[in-house]
Amino acid sequence: MPATLSSTKTRAALRSSARISLELLLVLLMAAVVLWALGWTWSVTWPVIVALLMTTLTWPPTRFLRRRGWRPALAASVVTVLFLIVAAGIAVLIAVPVASQSGELTKGVVDGIQQLRQWAAGPPLNIGEDQLAKGLDTAVARIQDSVGGIVNAAVTGVGTVLNGVVTTVLALFLMFFFLKDGPRFLPWLARQLPGRLAADVPAVAARGWDTLGAFVRSQAFVGLLDAVFIGLGLWIVGVPLVLPLAVLTFVAAFVPIVGALFAGFVAVLIALVSNGLTDALIVLAIIVVVQQLEGNVFQPMVQSRGLGLHAAVVLLAVTLGGSLAGIVGSLLAVPAAALVAVLWGYLREQLAEPGTGERGRDPGADEPGRKQETDEPGREPGAGEPGSGSAPA
Repeated sequence: MPATLSSTKTRAALRSSARISLELLLVLLMAAVVLWALGWTWSVTWPVIVALLMTTLTWPPTRFLRRRGWRPALAASVVTVLFLIVAAGIAVLIAVPVASQSGELTKGVVDGIQQLRQWAAGPPLNIGEDQLAKGLDTAVARIQDSVGGIVNAAVTGVGTVLNGVVTTVLALFLMFFFLKDGPRFLPWLARQLPGRLAADVPAVAARGWDTLGAFVRSQAFVGLLDAVFIGLGLWIVGVPLVLPLAVLTFVAAFVPIVGALFAGFVAVLIALVSNGLTDALIVLAIIVVVQQLEGNVFQPMVQSRGLGLHAAVVLLAVTLGGSLAGIVGSLLAVPAAALVAVLWGYLREQLAEPGTGERGRDPGADEPGRKQETDEPGREPGAGEPGSGSAPA
């Protein structure tokens, strides 16, 4: 005899399902409002993001000077000027030639796709022309837009040249103030927030800063190694457009998994069009070897602490970011996902059952093995204590 459903348990299950669904809808609504607000204020949000990314790269030399007794304003000024000199040198030596060859690079990719199309139409695949037409035509159009967009983003920023210049200037000023006054920000923020928020928000922000800095510095270093080794291999094989391909490899390194595949695909296509099948296979072998060295040697050496994200999560984050905001979304997807993971980890610690080892920790305490830094952006020894008199950043 089949079991009879309990009306009481059924109603309780339905009520629980309705309550959970309503709570999820409210969370999704709040997330949509946050994304809408970011889009509405993007002209201000984007320079802040760029400034934070640049600050993660320029903070180590600033910290070094401050520890040697330099005043914050002087250390920030010297590092900012040096950063401008280095950036101008890169623009003159690399960005200008890359921009001048971007059209040739795009043409080479399109020609390579056409060659693959002809090969697929012949034996042994014998794929019909009509089957390839729609998909490959769409792929050609997207490759043209993507390659030109990535090169343009690396040279001028986002949008038009005017918007890129305004964004760059504003980001540089913000970077200077972050370098100068960054360590006073979190103590000031803690004094403005009530109750638990005074401890929770600065703790999450400090962990997020550490995660963002680790990601940017490690990806920049690993991307530089990839660009140097792959560019050297392309130069030895005799593939043209070595400099644009090396720069594309460096930029693509900031989009984990997808970026490496895209940059390698472009390099192989250029080698196929210009040098033939043999050199294209050699280039493919070089890229595979370099990527294996990156995944098994470079990144473990550079990243003492990973982002704590599974490869599938990284891939989904990049896909979602690209669909929402194009190239910019792809570049920011992984650090954004890492920051969400930091927030979720902190929430788990605070919501853990007593006695599990997670509750009872100092909200601002570092993870095991983490070196304590008392003068990083967002931290200032004693600045949050009563009577410290610290001004806001």
